[in-house]
Amino acid sequence: MEAELLGPPEDLKGKDVLEIGAGAAQCSRWLAAQGARPVALDISHRQLQHALRIGSAFPLVCADAGALPFADASFDLACSAYGALPFVADPVLVLSEVRRVLRPGGRFVFSVTHPIRWAFADEPGPEGLSVSASYFDRTPYVEQDDDGRAVYVEHHRTLGDRVRDVVAAGLRLVDLVEPEWPAWNTSEWGGWSPLRGNLIPGTAIFVCVRD
Repeated sequence: MEAELLGPPEDLKGKDVLEIGAGAAQCSRWLAAQGARPVALDISHRQLQHALRIGSAFPLVCADAGALPFADASFDLACSAYGALPFVADPVLVLSEVRRVLRPGGRFVFSVTHPIRWAFADEPGPEGLSVSASYFDRTPYVEQDDDGRAVYVEHHRTLGDRVRDVVAAGLRLVDLVEPEWPAWNTSEWGGWSPLRGNLIPGTAIFVCVRD
């Protein structure tokens, strides 16, 4: 939000914005506060129930990002913060759907965990600074329940894969942002820490436009 990759806050007023993989719709609430007209979409009914409990004065839509239930050219902007794209086997399908519902000149900004993360142990200390796997290993990360059913699947794509996906969907990549660890952040979260964050990027943000 501070990076203004969707545009300056004053330019968001009155814009139709689709948030994909919205979860509890935190981004949509911020967008609404800027005067935008967001729609929060997620495949998880439970996540949207959280959004409803927190409070939302905008539409909440339960649907698959690979089959968006909107007419062509319905939105000025679209965004996704770690939502949908890491969890689908065919990201080009999702990106193509986003392009379809964007108006000409519309912008799509999405973030994913930086692909380099897959090569390192997910630890905040020195042990998280050693390469433990191949960056090029595209085997999905899968968690299973006691009956062997997949309950969580995350797909690994390299940076090059992500760029090619964007182009294959007919979008134009205008920026790829790799935020640096902020000096004020001295806390640890999960596998991340100032030690690790100052050496390895944690996030990749893709800024795309529909011409």
